[in-house]
Amino acid sequence: MFIDCSDKERFILKKIAHAASETGVACFVIGGFVRDKIIGRQTTDADIVCVGDGIALAHATAKHFNPVPHVSWFKNYGTAHIRVQDMDIEFVGARKESYQYHSRNPQVVPGTLEDDQHRRDFTINALAISLNENDFGELLDPFGGIEDIRNKIIRTPLDPDQTFSDDPLRMLRAIRFAAQLQFDISNETWQGIKNNNSRITIISQERITEELNKILLSPKPSVGFDLLFKSGLLHIIFPQMTELAGAEYKDGLGHKDNFYHTLQVIDNIAIKTNDLWLRWAAVLHDIAKPATKKFEEGHGWTFHGHEVVGGRMVPKLFAKMRLPLDNKMRFVRKMVELHLRPISLTKENITDSAIRRLLFDAGDDIEALMMLCEADITSKNKQKVKRYLDNFEMVRNRLHDVEESDRIRNWQPPITGEMIMEIFGIGPCKKVGDLKTAIKDAILDGEIENNYDAAFDFMLKVARTLDLEPVK
Repeated sequence: MFIDCSDKERFILKKIAHAASETGVACFVIGGFVRDKIIGRQTTDADIVCVGDGIALAHATAKHFNPVPHVSWFKNYGTAHIRVQDMDIEFVGARKESYQYHSRNPQVVPGTLEDDQHRRDFTINALAISLNENDFGELLDPFGGIEDIRNKIIRTPLDPDQTFSDDPLRMLRAIRFAAQLQFDISNETWQGIKNNNSRITIISQERITEELNKILLSPKPSVGFDLLFKSGLLHIIFPQMTELAGAEYKDGLGHKDNFYHTLQVIDNIAIKTNDLWLRWAAVLHDIAKPATKKFEEGHGWTFHGHEVVGGRMVPKLFAKMRLPLDNKMRFVRKMVELHLRPISLTKENITDSAIRRLLFDAGDDIEALMMLCEADITSKNKQKVKRYLDNFEMVRNRLHDVEESDRIRNWQPPITGEMIMEIFGIGPCKKVGDLKTAIKDAILDGEIENNYDAAFDFMLKVARTLDLEPVK
């Protein structure tokens, strides 16, 4: 067989071949499974195309396994799916597609294997392996996909302008594959992306965000974001990020290009973690710098409060991107809002109070925050980087010591809002919040001990200044 399959995969493909022979259809494994096997990339998905009824072939194949796997099928699309031994197998009949300009949804009619390969997005995804008894394992490569894999090239099998105009999502897929596989995009294909970038507006936000997430999860995400920027696509799908680009100079004073700084931070964090949401925090940590940029005479460019403004931007950006508006969004917002705090703690003579406050505000996400802060150091000066990282190590040690002694992470003050209302016989109001904040601050600042009696006595003192007396 042309591709190097495991015994399990070969066993499954043979079963499919037997089912195809029984039903009298020609069938092939095509696309990503073939590509990834040739590259040596892990995959558990296989697409099977047959010249005939894909749903019928899926049912026939299922009968060859014990136990018989469940077959999910979608009559309108002519597709079916089974899961066997941790492999997801999709079946479809070969088809021919034609597009209308206003939509990426094609008109589909049954076709030949050649028709099906012609509709594929890239040459490396048009590779097929025969599962027919007379030529089992033979490679069918009509567009030079093997050569493109050897040369690490992303190229469309047909005219790029037609390919991307038909389905503009393919432009994002080209960039995503370049980022994932560390391939280059051919000159003609790249020009096709630039020519058709405005067509991306007919693609749903959900599909765009799905590709952005895959780019963000690639080994070196900056490759994909840089290509999105240079192609003009990023200006359309994520203009807030492109506003970070460029460095401005005044009176001989300039600031760094915050777009390429952000890309470096994303790559730095990608080395340490596959956490998608921490990578999103890296994308958004400086997103408000354009909105907060000011030039101060004699000092230079400032971005005061960009972490606060950026935090406020996170929910709106998540909503626009169709990203989840749940704890994941709140985590990213927290990271954006807190990303400068550990840097301020690298100064000498920092108080335990400041350490307690960071532990309280970050909670269980303190390690993620420290990871983001370390990734945020992008200077080319190695001594400067070492100094910053040494300082962060000092902060980590202080955080550990204070946490060991005070147990402040995820701590809640010993007196709740409900208790305050009961003690003073009042309902929800501003004074309840003021008392809660005063107690919390006093404990975090080390003014009183972290226990109920100390908090109760302190609360009574503050209450008198608010004209509150406990009920009898």
